[in-house]
Amino acid sequence: MKHELLTKILDSGVVAVVRRIDKEKVMDVIAALVEGGITGIEMTMDSDDVLNTITKAKQEFGDRAVIGAGTVLDGESAKLAIQAGAEFIFAPTLSQQTIAVSNRYGKIAIPGVFTPTEILQAHEWGADLVKVFPANVLGSQFIKDVRGPLGHIPMMPTGGIHLGNVEEYIKAGAVAVGVGGSLLNKEFIQNEDWAQLTALAKQYVEKVKASRESK
Repeated sequence: MKHELLTKILDSGVVAVVRRIDKEKVMDVIAALVEGGITGIEMTMDSDDVLNTITKAKQEFGDRAVIGAGTVLDGESAKLAIQAGAEFIFAPTLSQQTIAVSNRYGKIAIPGVFTPTEILQAHEWGADLVKVFPANVLGSQFIKDVRGPLGHIPMMPTGGIHLGNVEEYIKAGAVAVGVGGSLLNKEFIQNEDWAQLTALAKQYVEKVKASRESK
């Protein structure tokens, strides 16, 4: 089950970071992203009424995308998110407790890491994938270089990812990317222009696909 969910997230190679979106619009936003082919939807824990949103999103889109929680700082928050239906736990930091809770309930653990030591530590503690964050500080060359000795650990850069640099991260060996502000276009959301949001999501998915094929 866990393996299938991981495969599904990696299918599009894009995890959308949905942070603090107006709760009246959040389901429309998720629908637009899923329509655009994105297979990983991360709801951040600092969003309004997030646990209910996770439950609703899982019911509505669980057959097409993997719904998870982000900005999970401890095991307790991880458990709450999992009880609400989260299939993966995304964290900005490396917490053994958060990984342990995710594994206990058979959910995907994606902790945040910044150094080769943290990447290996996360893997040894049972992470399924590591979130290299903030990726824009390190750059795609970091992923490429670290994959030399640590190529067996799947890496997902997040932070500062946009259409202009998706390709270089995938070519450097990233299995997927986490994308926030550059995908969750404020203007589109404000104007409820869901077709534009879907079109933007498609561009990210197509970039990842093209980059994988040309590797």
